[in-house]
This record gives sequence, C-alpha cells and structure tokens, in this order.
Amino acid sequence: MVEANYDWTFVRIETDTGLTGLGECFFAPGLTAMIRDLRNVLIGQDPRHVDRLVRKLQRAASGAGSVSGIVYNAITGMEGALLDLVGRACGVPIWQLLGGKFRDEVRIYADCHAGVGLESVGPSLEHREPAWFQAVRAGLTEEHLHEPEASARRARQAVENGFDALKFDLDLDVESQEGQLRALTTDEIQLMAARMAAIRAAVGPGVDVALDCHWRYPLADVIRIAAALEPYGIFWLEDPVPPFNPRSFLTLRESTRVPLCTGENLFTRHGFRELIETQAVHFLSPDLQKMGGLLEGRRVADHAEMYDLLIAPHCIAGPIGLLASCHLCCAIPNFAVLEFHGQDVPFWDEILTGLPRPLIQGGRVRVPDTPGLGAELNEPVARGYGKPGEGWFTE
Repeated sequence: MVEANYDWTFVRIETDTGLTGLGECFFAPGLTAMIRDLRNVLIGQDPRHVDRLVRKLQRAASGAGSVSGIVYNAITGMEGALLDLVGRACGVPIWQLLGGKFRDEVRIYADCHAGVGLESVGPSLEHREPAWFQAVRAGLTEEHLHEPEASARRARQAVENGFDALKFDLDLDVESQEGQLRALTTDEIQLMAARMAAIRAAVGPGVDVALDCHWRYPLADVIRIAAALEPYGIFWLEDPVPPFNPRSFLTLRESTRVPLCTGENLFTRHGFRELIETQAVHFLSPDLQKMGGLLEGRRVADHAEMYDLLIAPHCIAGPIGLLASCHLCCAIPNFAVLEFHGQDVPFWDEILTGLPRPLIQGGRVRVPDTPGLGAELNEPVARGYGKPGEGWFTE
C-alpha cells in the first residue's frame, strides 16, 4: 500500500511456475484484511480461468455483498492481477484478452479540482499529510481557491501540460451538512457559472470541460445549475443528484441540453442496467478498480453500446490502475475519455518501470504491446512511500 493522494493498494499473485501478476484496488476501510481473507479462494487454482475465479471470489464474499459493496474493491484488484498473469503466460497484452484494440492511444482528462488540487486522504476520506505532501505544499503559495481565477489558472496549467480535456468540482463552496441536501441560493449558482465562465475564457472552445457535483444537490437545484451552465459548452455534468433514484436522472435529462454522467459507485453490470436501459445519462463512468474488474467493465461497455452511450471511466488510482484501465479503454468501441487524478503526486511517474516517462504524454497514454499489463512495479520507489503499519506483499 502506497500512501499517495489516496491509498494505492497493489495486489500481486504468484504462481509455482514463477509467473506473477499485478493489480490495483480502489481504497476502502479494511481493504488489506479483505484481501488476506479472500486469498485462500485462489490458492491452488489455475489462474488462467479468470472469469470462473472471480465468480468464486464473489461467491465466497456473498455474505458481505453479493451485488455491491467494498468487498468488490478487493476482488477487482485481484482480477486485474489475474489478467496480468494470464497475459504474461500467453505472451499477449491484456487488451488482446479483451478482444483487441480499437485505438493505440487513450485520451486522458485531468481532474483539476480548482486552484490547487493537492490532497492526501485516507480510506475514510480523512485528510492527512505524509512527508511528500508537506514538501509539495511548502512550495505552494496561499491562494483563494474558490475564486473563479484560481480555477482558470489551474485550467491553463493543465492545458500547458498537454491535456485537452479537464474536470473541475462544482461543490467547492457548499459546506458539509452531514449528508443533508439543502437548497442553493441564486448567488451560489451564479458563482458556479462564473467559475465555468472563467475556465472557458482561459482555455478557449477547443478544450472539453466536465464538472462534478459529487451528489450534493437536490434535483430542483441541479436543473437550475444546468440551465446556468448551458452557455459554456459543458462536456458533461457528473453525479448531479444522489445515486439512490435513477429516475431523477431521467427528469434531469429531459430538462437540460447538458450531457450527464454517473456510475463511479455502481458495481457489476447489474448496477448499471437501469441507467443503460432507460438511457438516463449520456456517459457512464465505471471505476475499473472497484466495479468488478476489466471483464465486467467490458460487459457494461457492450451493453451501453446498444443504447448509444459512451464510457468515460472514473479513475483515481495510481499508475497501475490507470494503465490497467487503458487496456480496457483501447478495447471498446464506445470509449470517450479516461480520468487522471495524480497531477500533484510528485512520484507518479516513478512507480512503474518498462514504459516511457512520463506515462501520459500530450494528454494521451500509448497502450503497451508487451505481455500482460506491460509494465513492472518499481518496488524500491513504492516501498519508499509505503503506508506506515501496512506490510509489503508477503512480508
């Protein structure tokens, strides 16, 4: 486990032939304990039967969550490690196991938050300050992060770094209400529009800009927000309403021309079915480090294609998770763009070996043609940022 902007939890599967596979899990409370409890399901099995083994893991964890729940964070990382292992055994990249490539490069969007995106949070979203975080923060000047110009400055920096797709948070100014929804004021909505206007003025019309609501707002307010944002050519409005009622997305879709996106907290193909079959959103954002795996992500993409929906995976993982996501993104026809959340992590490009640096060049990742994932973990570097109190693979 690497203590980065989030916990990057890496899973390694070893075989008696000497082959290994590497995967990454989305963070969760108690994640490493879940992995330890589930590993006996795989001991002694033939790792080439990936789909069957994933179903065995699901069955073993069925008491904790048959169709959803954080146990899937563990299972998904284990599935990624199995696919890496099988690719190495067969001498083919993971994308070949998923049906081959539609594209050689995967378009990446930079999640920019606003002003400065520097953060490090634990598995319960508690803020923390590891040594690397303190060093980076010491080099930053204090800014008014909620001001529109801070977002504009951040947008310009991302475009200068080669990105032509960005995402910003809309909920910067809304104080926590302990999970309660509250009505927004007209001034608050106007500030959101002003922030987007500043971003658009900074980057021009040729850069795609998505906006994230983090499920904070009631439907009536989101309709007002969307109306205020329509003039600025929004790429999508993400997670605009709480996820408990998919019909709210249908109402919103009928009320705005702004494209809608959701899906990062849904699990397996079953979690996406109603959204897909009702065409309630335009983009689906499965998180491929927790939703059930790359094979399950392929199934969601195939289902979505029948309803003319695009896939824009959520990804706040480290380089291993992002690269694994790229293998799926290059293998599906209805891919739009993949998230990148690590602009402020100084050791991002040091974690992997065997690939050109930086991994993201010109806002794109060139998917490797080498077997499996196509990269190796730089263990000395990763150990240097290891999370205190956690072991290191078999140690």
